[in-house]
Amino acid sequence: MPDEQELQAQTTMAAPSTQDQRAAALEVLASDTFDVLVIGGGITGAGIARDAAMRGLSVALVDASDFASGTSSRSSRLIHGGVRYLEHGQLHMVFESCRERRILATIAPHLVRSLQFIWPVYEKARIRKWKLRAGLCLYDALALGRTLGRHRMLTTQIVTALEPELRQMGLIGGASYFDAATDDVRLTLANVLAARDAGAVVVNHLTIHDLLMTSDGVCGARGVDMRTAVDVEIHARTVVNAAGPWSDAIRRMAEPQARRAVRGTRGVHVAVPRDRLRHNGALTLLSPIDGRVMFVLPAGAFSIIGTTDTEYDGRPDKVRPTTSDVTYLLRSANAFFPGAHLLASDIVAAWAGVRPLVASGDPNPDAASREHAITWTVPGLLSVTGGKLTTYRAMASEVMDTIARRLRAGHSRAATNRTPLPGGDMTSLDDELALARATVGAPDIAEHLVYAYGTRWRALWQMASVDRALADRILPELPYIAAELVWGVTHELARTLGDVLIRRTHVAFETRDHGMSVAPAAAQQLASVLEWNVDDELQAYRREVDALFGVEE
Repeated sequence: MPDEQELQAQTTMAAPSTQDQRAAALEVLASDTFDVLVIGGGITGAGIARDAAMRGLSVALVDASDFASGTSSRSSRLIHGGVRYLEHGQLHMVFESCRERRILATIAPHLVRSLQFIWPVYEKARIRKWKLRAGLCLYDALALGRTLGRHRMLTTQIVTALEPELRQMGLIGGASYFDAATDDVRLTLANVLAARDAGAVVVNHLTIHDLLMTSDGVCGARGVDMRTAVDVEIHARTVVNAAGPWSDAIRRMAEPQARRAVRGTRGVHVAVPRDRLRHNGALTLLSPIDGRVMFVLPAGAFSIIGTTDTEYDGRPDKVRPTTSDVTYLLRSANAFFPGAHLLASDIVAAWAGVRPLVASGDPNPDAASREHAITWTVPGLLSVTGGKLTTYRAMASEVMDTIARRLRAGHSRAATNRTPLPGGDMTSLDDELALARATVGAPDIAEHLVYAYGTRWRALWQMASVDRALADRILPELPYIAAELVWGVTHELARTLGDVLIRRTHVAFETRDHGMSVAPAAAQQLASVLEWNVDDELQAYRREVDALFGVEE
């Protein structure tokens, strides 16, 4: 991992080097034979690439779009122990999730942080108070001391004091318990950068359209660089199919008659201004419409309401929220916050993702297991299906143990459970925040930089100190600064306007126009770095925004 001095030196890179770095990576992809080629740059693929590279294997990681542009940027932004899985008897999943939650909070304290939840209980609720108490006792026990804080049963008066805007009618008490919040995109990106720092070749916007085959099985893949339209042939001893909702398509490149292994369900979230609900913290609720567990989560100046869980058989890149999804979430939230009167016009952003669950016969998506499956589709092609954001690291370790046996590699297991992710090498998050506030000045910008970049905020701020224009806010009401756009392309592999405004920052999620008002200035700022045609890039950004945030009837 580069040290702080090296990172600061990198801020002075000449703009053309960004293009040169990608060209060099593509050249290596085309000329080397890798131990492992990972297809899919979501959280699962990024974790596998990190683990493989840390074992000393030669690794390539590619994604058809940007890293975390699929399901891994459309989650509830939680690293959770899975208290709701107890209802379906998935005790192993809860045990593993609690363990992984503790590990991630240790190796990435800036990205995985404790979050207290209030679970209010109402008369005739599907989960009664005694059942909730029993479940949370079991939840704490399964954590084996790895809890972020023990649960506590609450009286009606305490629930009301903590969340005074909650509906009072029928309220009979509740409980508090702890889970963890995260930034799903930046957690994925941290794993990508860690893989690169450990020697992996990582390239986004490279679409795989075919697999290389011999009589012995899969030995690589053919793809095309979507930025230059140049064909690339990648040779590898093992190919990992970690394409999430797209993994069946990769599997059928090797075995056209392969049975469906992925069951897609659509999860929808909406963001509204937090002052509309006026809640103080995170809440776990049972929708009065169908009794499903849902969340209301604090996200800066916004509240995230989610999620749905419905069957989805369409193309993963075409998934969108529907009017009925949005109505369901707003009606559910309004039932608990009677003073909010949320309307569709209150929504700042609505988005949907496809959960790639292991195909099973259970007709109830909410009860479907979040366990994962690791299988050899054909020799040389290992497919990983299912799983969840919280347990990605354990999945990656299991995948690499399977591959190591095939390669007969003598490399020891990677210490992914105790090696900090980029930016996570700090002794105290509070000390880091205090230093940032004293250095940056504006508390909201300082806190955002630390939570997003960890200790690497210092090198980013050094860039802004050299060119004071880069210290300016992108928008007056948000904590993002211009330096983050440049940093995104020079240090974090961003190649498009969508990469920086949707994923390296959350500008598109936190503005009603999804960043369109600032897109022209951002495109002009980065045009010289990435040799963009500004008009073409703006059109591409508008298409991406429409595809991501559009709501279907």
